[in-house]
Amino acid sequence: MKRLNFLLLLLILFSAFSFGQYKLPDLPYKYNALEPYIDSTTMHIHHDLHHATYVSNLNKSLEKHPELYKKSVLELIQSLNELPADIQNVVRNNGGGVYNHSFFWKIMAAPGTANMSPKLEKILSENFGSVDAFKAEFEKAAVGRFGSGWAWLIKEPSGKLRIISTPNQDNPLMSGAEVKGIPVLTLDVWEHAYYLKYQNKRAAYAKAFWNVVNWTEVEKLIEQ
Repeated sequence: MKRLNFLLLLLILFSAFSFGQYKLPDLPYKYNALEPYIDSTTMHIHHDLHHATYVSNLNKSLEKHPELYKKSVLELIQSLNELPADIQNVVRNNGGGVYNHSFFWKIMAAPGTANMSPKLEKILSENFGSVDAFKAEFEKAAVGRFGSGWAWLIKEPSGKLRIISTPNQDNPLMSGAEVKGIPVLTLDVWEHAYYLKYQNKRAAYAKAFWNVVNWTEVEKLIEQ
């Protein structure tokens, strides 16, 4: 009986996280790679549970519209208004969650492994006055976002860099976004991203974030 219950549990978990086209991407580093600034327990919970749930929910939301599985997650969130009305909100929330987290993992790296180049320092200084001014404005956007959401550094169509924040799982690529642009850096300010280590000190979390930014990836995205 115990063996049967265990097999049933495995089947449920497999169904929850393996249905449909979209899969949970692996982290590009070990769970403890960002310590001491982001702890391994938080990374396990954030990636294995929260991100995985967005993937599972997105797959389930398309079950009645299987033809949509051929679209990428980015294509889905860029065409929300063209989706069937019954799934627009769930795709907005969960498709946004899948895209945002996948991007978030890629713009972080182990401390000291992807430092800011003089070239990137110059780019940020040209857009914000100085690197310190850029960081202060970004932290302000992160701390000032009421409730849950994200802070972003985006590249506008003009090529100018701009700092914005979005609520929930919205992002600047989403159809209907108030401000459009290409994401080059982001910070997740949902409480599950930092509460185990920083409790209610979101400002401390935002400041610690600079120690794990993959500046090599940020520069590459800016130059694309």
